[in-house]
Amino acid sequence: MQQNNGLDKNQLIIFALFSMIIMGAMFYFQNKQTTEQQLKEAQNPTQVTTTAPVTKPAIVTNLNDSVKATSIQQVELKNKDLTLAISTLGGQLSTVELNAYKAYNKKTDVNDKKLLLFDKNNSSYGFQFKDKTGKTFNTKDLIFTPTQTGNTVTMQANVNGAVIQFIYTLLDKYTIDFNVKTQGLAQLVTDSKADFVWDFSARQMEKGRSQEQTHTEFNYVFDNYSSFDYDGRTEMEEPKETLNWLAIKQQFFSMVIEPQHGFKNSHGSQEMIDEGEFVKKFNFNGQVDLAAGELNQNFKWYFMPLDLPLLKSYDKNFDELLPLGWSFIGSLNRWFFIPMYNLISSWGLAAGWVIFLMTIIVKIILSPVMFKQHKLSAMMKVIRPEIDAVNEKYKGADAMKKQQETMAVYRKAGVNQMAGCLPGLIQVPIFYALFRFFPNMIDLRGKSFWFAKDLTAYDDVIKLPFNIPLLGDHLSIFAIACTVVILIYTVMTAGNIQQPTQEGMPNMKVIMYIFPITFLFFLNTSASGLSWYYFVSNAINILIILVIKYWILDEKKIHAQIQENKTKGPKPEGKFQKRMREMMEKAQEQQKAQQQQGGKKK
Repeated sequence: MQQNNGLDKNQLIIFALFSMIIMGAMFYFQNKQTTEQQLKEAQNPTQVTTTAPVTKPAIVTNLNDSVKATSIQQVELKNKDLTLAISTLGGQLSTVELNAYKAYNKKTDVNDKKLLLFDKNNSSYGFQFKDKTGKTFNTKDLIFTPTQTGNTVTMQANVNGAVIQFIYTLLDKYTIDFNVKTQGLAQLVTDSKADFVWDFSARQMEKGRSQEQTHTEFNYVFDNYSSFDYDGRTEMEEPKETLNWLAIKQQFFSMVIEPQHGFKNSHGSQEMIDEGEFVKKFNFNGQVDLAAGELNQNFKWYFMPLDLPLLKSYDKNFDELLPLGWSFIGSLNRWFFIPMYNLISSWGLAAGWVIFLMTIIVKIILSPVMFKQHKLSAMMKVIRPEIDAVNEKYKGADAMKKQQETMAVYRKAGVNQMAGCLPGLIQVPIFYALFRFFPNMIDLRGKSFWFAKDLTAYDDVIKLPFNIPLLGDHLSIFAIACTVVILIYTVMTAGNIQQPTQEGMPNMKVIMYIFPITFLFFLNTSASGLSWYYFVSNAINILIILVIKYWILDEKKIHAQIQENKTKGPKPEGKFQKRMREMMEKAQEQQKAQQQQGGKKK
């Protein structure tokens, strides 16, 4: 790689020219921005709520024309689930509020703000057409005239003799019927399709910004609602599939649009927003078919909480919006953890104590396996002198030979080393399932417990005046408590770990002591419910060890049992043990062959 330690004459000239261009561009766009801002202020006056029907249709309607302030109005619709405002500018939903939920307020550190999915121009959508001259026009640039009847609003606009109608009907279950009708459009357009264009900025609703960003993404289904996919990358491309619905999903809430005949040739983009009111910016473009040059198609909007029973009730594969994990992990959450949580919470207990009882139930189910693990640890402690004797006898000898002799001691004593791995393997799917469960369980959202104000987010009682990489600007008490308990458990079990004697092998005890520290970095920004669960789980592990050590297992009896096992001869090898022994013997033979070849070359 060539390094450049300075600027030569040519580079200085280029730099100067570049600076002049930048300054000129800034001056130009500043003036342009001022002009555009003035126009924007003229186009977006104070909102006026319309309740009386208006029958006279709007004739022309392009934002490039002079728009009067009084021509932009807001029509309100409301039921127990949603409060909507529909703007005459673009005939589109301008405000969507979920009445039963609140958003996180950074000033008060609780969920007490209105939960607005659409508001403050964070959403803009419309249908884009190409006319016979090759120019395009978009319905979001048109001024519509509203007519309201009950919970139905008809928005109508005229474009060069063509009539465009958007008919909104507020339904139950967070649903809005969105019927699009055109008349005379065929005289203006030549294409057999139109583009549905949606620009959206996702507002921060939850305390944990990075966690919410991770859960904010495109979701969609195709193949007649049977196939589901998601995209959290920068680009989304589905040129071949017909999307039955498209969703922009956040951590606990989702916006879904469902076209009657699907979106074709769909593509979109998404971009992280590092700070401020919004967490992510989206753009979507999907084609809809025209019939004889007209767009007459029914759409539906859904603005809904990600509650599993609610999502399943639609029978449109909406339950896939809830990221509970794939395959076995998802099934574990759907059929075990969620029903168990719902059952225990129905007793009227606080959410933290529900998690406490869940932990105990899981420990009871796993108790036979855990008992075998701790019994194995005790047996390995008893035969430790014999293992040390083997290490001393074969000190400086071939590593493979030493390992074979060590395994022979284990077989004679009737100790299966691999049995100790089983509890760890069982814990892996449980850990990942709970990693998905706690930040996505809407029933835990906003539920406080001790230090935590929201069990789906981190607790930050200890706030730092600076930001630590990978840790953040706070310390979670639940995360610290969990780390301390894991460290105590590690100290209690590390004595049973056999240290490797080969050169270059890592010190297992050191790794075990480092492991709890990594948990602090992981849990500090995770859901406090997850930290509380693992605190209780590891505290129970410590109690189990103490009970087994002082009341259940007798080391003298174990020693006697091992000696008895030795007299009976080695225990028959299991399939895995046999395979491991054969692999080691083969490796040893290959090593000897390589050594012999190396000696011949010399």
